[in-house]
Amino acid sequence: MAVPTHAKGEKPNLLGMTLPELTAFFASLGEKPFRAKQVFRWMHQAGVDDFSAMTDLAKSLREKLPEVAAIVAPTLMTEQASQDGTRKWLLDVGTGNGIEVVFIPEADRGTLCVSSQVGCALDCTFCSTGKQGFNRNLTAAEIIGQLWWANKAMGRDPKGERIVSNVVMMGMGEPLANFDNVTAAMDIMLDDHGYGLSRRRVTLSTSGIVPALARLKARCPVALAVSLHAPNDALRDVLVPINQKYPLAELLAGIRDYLEAAPRDFVTFEYVMLDGVNDSVAQARELVALVEGTPCKFNLIPWNPFPGAPYQRSSNNAIHRFREVLQEAGHVVTVRKTRGDDIDAACGQLAGQVVDKSQRRKIIPVMQTGA
Repeated sequence: MAVPTHAKGEKPNLLGMTLPELTAFFASLGEKPFRAKQVFRWMHQAGVDDFSAMTDLAKSLREKLPEVAAIVAPTLMTEQASQDGTRKWLLDVGTGNGIEVVFIPEADRGTLCVSSQVGCALDCTFCSTGKQGFNRNLTAAEIIGQLWWANKAMGRDPKGERIVSNVVMMGMGEPLANFDNVTAAMDIMLDDHGYGLSRRRVTLSTSGIVPALARLKARCPVALAVSLHAPNDALRDVLVPINQKYPLAELLAGIRDYLEAAPRDFVTFEYVMLDGVNDSVAQARELVALVEGTPCKFNLIPWNPFPGAPYQRSSNNAIHRFREVLQEAGHVVTVRKTRGDDIDAACGQLAGQVVDKSQRRKIIPVMQTGA
């Protein structure tokens, strides 16, 4: 296993190294493999970023490490707390960019929504993140650093268990467009010497980059969610433009192939509810026909508004009728409870602070809701 490369003059950031990569780094220093495990545990289990505090390392190694390496997580810019207990942090990732990470408390779990990119290049028309443009992929250290930081902020419950029990790759960006860094970060999440999460407790949400699904199946299969949002190609081409490259038939075939190795034997289809756009009873029936033969459940998401968006949220009655059609066809359907919308932390609202390199703000067309 090679040591990850880093910019000239920069010390390697150990936080983003998988255990095999960290072991290779310590071997390059002439150190035994168990030293890598010790440092890995200090970083990810104890949340320590100071080599001098790693008391089971030899004093000589503690003195040497700051000269050749660093442990650097994103730093806090702002923090907001919702009335419903949701918390949102804006983390500094340099050069004027900030990423948003959200913690959602629930009765049986604490879920952290993690970002994978600064902005997003896919330009889904209903999503605030995409409207900010795109700057760059996050490094593995910046991705795992969100979990590292949240664990320090949230702490543990009275039984000693971490408050953050689940991770969803559903924050800013398309995870499969940053494949290598995202999978490296998930390796650290899953490692028993790191965060020890099960594959069922890590969910990757994608808009549908089909070739990357096959790579993920072979490399690091975790629970899968797919941003569907339309029952046919014509509408999805507009709402989720990546569909023009990977249409629904190709996407569904890729999902079925992926599920052969997934820790859950179904995909969760996320479906944002847009008034008069994709929420009719006829479209619900079309959706039932579309997913026939694909093991799935549905998560209906009342659309969360942001300034300048050309949509309205579906009415509760429309969502209820849509859900009934899916349930009558035998599908498990949940309606996502809107969390954190008073601090713009709800699904589709994450905007962060993006120095846009795509210039999308200047070229985004406005879609009429009657499409």
